[in-house]
Amino acid sequence: MGYLKKAYLCGRNRYKYMTEIHKKYRLTSLEEPTDEMLHALMEDVAAAARESSARAEAKKKRMLQEAAHAIAIRRAQRKGSIHG
Repeated sequence: MGYLKKAYLCGRNRYKYMTEIHKKYRLTSLEEPTDEMLHALMEDVAAAARESSARAEAKKKRMLQEAAHAIAIRRAQRKGSIHG
């Protein structure tokens, strides 16, 4: 992972992990990638997948907490209107 470097992505507040090798080689290239290039590309893909997964998990957790809070409020309102 000595090649790992963060590159700012299109003005968004997200970072995409890219290696120097990844910048030099594109999948549309006519030349065959070396084993080192393939390994670096796969590490980039794995890092991006982990980052995406973490963001999705955080979003899911936040949405579940918001839903639980909304349900608790509705239950409290119903309980208040039944006993009030």
